[in-house]
Amino acid sequence: MTNTPDKIVYTANATVTGGRRGGHGRTDDGQLEVDLQAPTEMGGPGGGTNPEQLFAVGFGACFTGALGLVGKAEGIDTSGASTDVKVGFGPEGESFAITVDLTVSVPGVDDGTAQKLVDMTHEICPYSKATRGNVPVTVTGKGV
Repeated sequence: MTNTPDKIVYTANATVTGGRRGGHGRTDDGQLEVDLQAPTEMGGPGGGTNPEQLFAVGFGACFTGALGLVGKAEGIDTSGASTDVKVGFGPEGESFAITVDLTVSVPGVDDGTAQKLVDMTHEICPYSKATRGNVPVTVTGKGV
């Protein structure tokens, strides 16, 4: 199933040169500019960010924003929630693949309610939709 927006309201534009080893990425508005390096765990020199870190931040921001919509619909204030994201990277056949683990801490609710909220969020988050059926994603809600 393809999830296609009814209308495009924003398009992010970025240019990347050099890839994950010694590369550089920059958005057209200059708000994000990063040097890319493979981490030492992958045989690189470190000293820059990598695609997995960028994906983790993007997924976390999107998921936490979508949680706000779910919380509002459920009458629960999720404005103090935080999302910890782990993006795993490793070999898969002749190539590589990723995994994602999201742990969301929601203040003022119990673990069961937090899990219900993150399960609902996982259904509507655009990053969740984009990865569904292709990337193993686990979501864990914790009340705090």
